Amino acid sequence: MTLSFQSRRRSALALGAIAALVLAAGPAAAQGSWPTKPVRIVVPFAPGGTTDLLARAVAPELSKAFGQQFIVDNRAGAGGNVGAEIVAKAPNDGYTLLMGTVGTHGINRALYPKLPYDPIKDFAPITLVAAVPNVMEMNADKARALNINSVADFVKYTKANPGKLNMASSGSGTSIHLAGELFKTMTGSFMTHIPYRGSGPALLDLVGGNADVMFDNLPSSMQQIKGGKLKALAVTSSKRSPALPDVPTVEEAGGPMLKGYEASSWFGLLAPAGTPPEIVNRIQQEVAKSLGTAAIKEKMLAQGAIPSGNSPAEFAKMIDSEHAKWAKVVKASGAKVD
Repeated sequence: MTLSFQSRRRSALALGAIAALVLAAGPAAAQGSWPTKPVRIVVPFAPGGTTDLLARAVAPELSKAFGQQFIVDNRAGAGGNVGAEIVAKAPNDGYTLLMGTVGTHGINRALYPKLPYDPIKDFAPITLVAAVPNVMEMNADKARALNINSVADFVKYTKANPGKLNMASSGSGTSIHLAGELFKTMTGSFMTHIPYRGSGPALLDLVGGNADVMFDNLPSSMQQIKGGKLKALAVTSSKRSPALPDVPTVEEAGGPMLKGYEASSWFGLLAPAGTPPEIVNRIQQEVAKSLGTAAIKEKMLAQGAIPSGNSPAEFAKMIDSEHAKWAKVVKASGAKVD
C-alpha cells in the first residue's frame, strides 16, 4: 500500500514529536535511574584517619540504599588539596563525590597562597556527616619518661626544651596541624612540625615512638587511647567529649594562657558543582537516614564523632561561616604551609 503525501507528512510530524519528547525527558530519565554504575567517594587523605573511617562507615550504607557499589578512593597529598582538586574537576554526573573536611573547605583557602580549586564555586555541598573534637595526645611511653601528665606539664617541658619534641600532623594546613599551631602561639611553646600524608601514617609513628605529640581527630585515636598506647592530655573542643568524659578541654587544662582555645574538625560529602539537585538530595536523604539508625549513631558517638546529616543548604551555610572563622585563626596563629 502506498501512503499519500499527507499521510507521510502526518507520520513524520508524529515521529518528530515523539523524538522531541524523548530528548526532553532524557536528563530527567538519566537522573531518575542514577546510579547505573559504581560511585567513587574520594578521601583526600591516606587510609586510617577519621576522614577515611567516616567514608568507609557511610559507603556500605549508600551501597545498600542505591544498589550500586560506593567505593572509597584514597588520594592523599597537599593537605587534602590533591583529592579535592580531583573531585572539583570531575564530571558533575553524581559518580564522583568527596569526603571534604574543615581543611579542604574551611582552612586551606586562608592557608595556601593559591588553591587548585575553589571550595565554594567548584562544589555542591551534600551533607555534613559528622563533627569531632581533636585530642591533644602523646606517645604514652614518652609521656611517662618525661613525667608529662597534663597540659601544664607539657607547656613547662616544651618551654624549657624548645624543639626537643616533634609534632605529627595529617599534613600541612589540616585541622590537626592548625590545632597544634594555635596551641604553640597561645602558649609560647615550640614543637617541630612533621607533616604526613594523612592521620593514619602519623598515628602509626606516634604509637611507634617516632613522633611525640599530635592533635589528632578523636575517632582515629580512640582505640589507641583506650589501649594505653597514647596518653590523652586534653580535647580541643569547647566542651568535654562524652566519649572521654574524664579528659579536660585544652582551655580547662591550660588556664588563662589558653582561654578561648577551640579547634574542632568536621567531615562532609560534596559533589562537583552542577551535579543535579535530585541526585544531591537523594544522597543527603540516605546519609541522614543511615546516620539516624541506632547502630551507626552509637558507634560514632562511642568514637567521639557527632553524626549530622543536615540539608545541602544548611551544609553550604556552614561552609561559608567556616571560611570566615578559620581565616581569623590562621592569621592569629601565624600558621604557614611547610
